[in-house]
This record gives sequence, C-alpha cells and structure tokens, in this order.
Amino acid sequence: MTDPVVLFDDINTAGGQRFGVATLNAPASLNSLSVAMVRLLTPKLREWAQDPSVAGVLLQATGEKAFCAGGDLRQLYQTLLVCGSARNTYAEDFFREEYVLDHLIHTFPKPLLCWGHGIVMGGGVGLMSGASHRVVTPQSRIAMPEINIGLYPDVGGSWFLRRMPGRVGLFLALTAAPLNAADAIFCGLADLVVPQERKAQLLEAIAAASWRVEPEADRATLSRLLAQAGEGAEHSPSKLREHFDAINELMAGDDLLDIAKRLRTVESEDPWLQSAAQTFTKGSPSSAAVSFALWQRVTRMSLAEVFRLEYWASLGFCAHKDFAEGIRALLIEKDRNPKWSPATLEEITPDFIEDHLRPRGEMPPALAALT
Repeated sequence: MTDPVVLFDDINTAGGQRFGVATLNAPASLNSLSVAMVRLLTPKLREWAQDPSVAGVLLQATGEKAFCAGGDLRQLYQTLLVCGSARNTYAEDFFREEYVLDHLIHTFPKPLLCWGHGIVMGGGVGLMSGASHRVVTPQSRIAMPEINIGLYPDVGGSWFLRRMPGRVGLFLALTAAPLNAADAIFCGLADLVVPQERKAQLLEAIAAASWRVEPEADRATLSRLLAQAGEGAEHSPSKLREHFDAINELMAGDDLLDIAKRLRTVESEDPWLQSAAQTFTKGSPSSAAVSFALWQRVTRMSLAEVFRLEYWASLGFCAHKDFAEGIRALLIEKDRNPKWSPATLEEITPDFIEDHLRPRGEMPPALAALT
C-alpha cells in the first residue's frame, strides 16, 4: 500500500486548541503538486477554516530537498499530446482545482504558516505566496521557471509578480532567475528566514503558546514566535537587491522587443545576472510574449479576476504547441533542446497572444464564485 500524497496531523496546544498540519508527501518527485494532492488539501483546509478548535495551519513537506518543485506535469503532458488544440477536460480540472486551492490559501481566515524549505518552484510558489506567514530557510531555492517549459508564471503569478518592487516581477517572469532566501524576502515572496534546524523548536513553541482562535491576535502571536526562531539567522545576500537598478533599466518601457534586445546583449561579470539573460534568450518566445501581455493587463485586477484570466491563459497554452514541447524537452526526453513555435519573438502577432487569453467555453462556477 502506498503512502498518502498528503499527510494530515495536529499540534495540540497548551490552551486546548489545535494547529492543523498538512505535509506534502511525494519526496521522490520533489513533492510536485498533483491533482491528488489538491483534492486532499482543499477540503481539509476548508474543514480547518470552519473548526473552532483549530487556531491555525502549518503547510510543509516531507524530505530535505524540496517543499514543492512545481506542478506534476507528466499526466497533463499525455493529455496535451492526445488533445492538441481540442478541448482538454483533464487540463480544465487540473488548473481549475489548483487555482481554487491557491485562492483558498490567499483568503484563509486563520494563520497559515508555509515552511518553504529547499526547492520552491512554480506551483510550490503558488502554495507559499498566499500564506499569512511564509518562511524560507538558508537552503531555500525559489523560481518561476515556466519560460523554460513553454508556459507562463501562473498560480497567481500574474498578480504577485506585478506587486514586487520596481520591475523585478517582470524580470523573474522573463528570465526564471533563481532566488535565495534574501531574494524572496526582498521581492515579497516570503516574510522571514528561519534555519531549518530551528523548526522543531518553533513547533514546540507553537504547542506551548496560548491561542485565542481570533485571527488577528493569533497571527500576531505566530509572528512573534517566528521572529524569535529567526533571530540572528545568517544567509546569503540578495542578488535582486544588488542588481535592482540594472534590472529596472533592462525591463524599462512598454515594448517587449526593446526589453528583449537589452536582455540579449547583457554582459555582466556576475554569473547570476548573465545566466538569467541567457535563460530568456533560450526560453519560449510565446511564454515571454504572453507573460508580458499579462503584466500589462492585470495592473488593476483583483486576485480573483487574475485567477480567472490565468485559467483561460493556461488552457490557451495547452491548445498551442510550446507547452507540450517544453515539457518534452525538459522533463520527458530531457534533451533540453526545445523547438519553439513561433521560433522568435518577432514572429508573434497580437492575434496569437489574444488566442492564448480568450475564453474557451464557460467559466467554471468554482472560479466564477471567487471574490
């Protein structure tokens, strides 16, 4: 019998309340987020939200390598090959259920602590970004790498990237630049750095604390406990902060071709910045074009509106060629030699972009109901 892909437990506290604990449990796949995980997490979070004995929730993962390395794309890939540009009901379920879960985390009425240790990418960032308390460790490695697989930064990425300092969010969407703990704090993806070896101590403090099951008071209590656990934590400096001015100059303006020209000619002595520019050059032109269009479009949208737009965008990518090709090249055959279509940004038309973003059928009631 195989172990459940999500484990549920409780931390009993001194005052008689509980902290719910949800643990992603697929370490062999770096805890990649699957439909099965989502279908366990969503009802359990809703149950905990309504339970007056539950003061808060901890979301974590099994193993030392990864919190969540992204969405589990292998089954989706098979449906992309079968369906092509036709309707893909598996993709509809995959993205609808994932986005409903992400929105639930963003709007969760109680303290929700996400422990983002190790690799946190794509769908993992979607889980972490909405938590009320987002912890990274000195070993955390975070990225939105979708341009490498012919997708775009979804899971609410269009919303939270737009709210980062300056044009950092656009830079991350176009370059998939890897982030460390300090970067995550600087750009607003995380709140605090706590060493992994202090986690057990923190859990003991949660158990010993007095919880009132009053969200504002309990959030403040959890913040104090985390500040104590993270006190004096050492970590590497932020590359985003170091290159902030350069990033804003690279990303300046409202013409993606101008931005692309600057990225293609970057010459930096810092391998981090140089590698980011090279990733853009090798990445999917479709991904870059639609990511930029979303960046421009979502400025005044609510989170719920963004998730609805991303639902259409994700189905649009499923109906076009680059997503399946990117998964093939990076995850299936692993030749790392994708053949993008169109092959260059210059070939992409406004109609091509709009075909990625147009509605494909009716908006699912579960997404239509988000507020």
